[in-house]
Amino acid sequence: MRFLFTCGGTAGHINPAIAVAGRLRELLPNSSFLFVGAEGNMEEELVPREGYEIKLISIYSLHRSLAPKEIAHNIAAAYKLWVSAKQSREIIEDFKPDVVIGTGGYVCYPVIRMAHKMGIPTLIHESNAVPGLTTKRLESIADVIMVGFEESRRFYKNHGKVTVTGTPVRGDFLRWDKESAKKSLGIDRPLVVSFWGSLGARYMNEVTADFIKLNWEKGFFTHIHATGNGEEGLKKMYSMLAERGVFGEKESGIDIRSYIFDMPKVMAAADLIICRSGASTLGELTLMGKPAILVPSPYVTNNHQEKNAMVLAKRGGAVVIKEPECTAALLFDTVNGILTEPGRIESMSSKMSELSKPNATDKIAETILELAQRTRVR
Repeated sequence: MRFLFTCGGTAGHINPAIAVAGRLRELLPNSSFLFVGAEGNMEEELVPREGYEIKLISIYSLHRSLAPKEIAHNIAAAYKLWVSAKQSREIIEDFKPDVVIGTGGYVCYPVIRMAHKMGIPTLIHESNAVPGLTTKRLESIADVIMVGFEESRRFYKNHGKVTVTGTPVRGDFLRWDKESAKKSLGIDRPLVVSFWGSLGARYMNEVTADFIKLNWEKGFFTHIHATGNGEEGLKKMYSMLAERGVFGEKESGIDIRSYIFDMPKVMAAADLIICRSGASTLGELTLMGKPAILVPSPYVTNNHQEKNAMVLAKRGGAVVIKEPECTAALLFDTVNGILTEPGRIESMSSKMSELSKPNATDKIAETILELAQRTRVR
């Protein structure tokens, strides 16, 4: 069979597609796979790293502001949408997929729409509890909509199209245990891992810089932090640390990266993770049973990150700190409290595991194959 995936913009959209493609490749090793992403986004780097071919189309996201420069941007975006539709048709005609799967990002819109026009079955997976703009625009034409939460059904008009699958997680996230992962990384102390998403977060990286200074001065744990935003984000963090007098971070157990490419191993080694609460990340945390301090992004539609985070907090697997209240001192004290309280890590880990949906990737793969087979026999 021939599977075409479209996704992009953030790792939260890309990694679920990679997870499902990996499972389909295990089930049908003679199948062909192609990814479609947007020019200049991180899928251009992440997808080939996993051994998949990717084609890039030219498309911009729409901005909701009515400021003059944003209006100009949206005029250019409208032209790019026309261009991307033409590119999508050419890619689909050349690859001849049996089915097209979108896992998020504005790049999904022209690809899924064109596949529908060409009579190819289409599926969308929406990881977030509340559907994004792209999913809303594609709801009427997609054959199947897969969601991560049962509560998400109410946001869709046609409930018959919606199937609850959970959020897929790459199999790599179960291939390491804490002991072997720490040994591989050369870590013999408690490990705290932090990241704010593949695109980073300016304010939270500033808080993290102060947090790193506190750990550099008096901490007892190793800390791996991903700045996001590529080399620019990394340079900015080094500059902020230099301003705070922090040098020789590796020697102090502080490891700064732009992106954690070996995330399955690093997360497996972690005793505690500090991060946002996007659905894809929460799927990884619960699958691995990782205690977390969650700082929901306040800049997302319908505040869905905070809603997601509170589910984990109420069950005892995570602590939630709202961004306006998140200071380096509060973060450092919370980390120390969790790491030093007897039995706290073990208890939080157990509560996280109870929320896991370990069969999500299999269920999505089965849903894709069922649609493709049903369409073939019509």
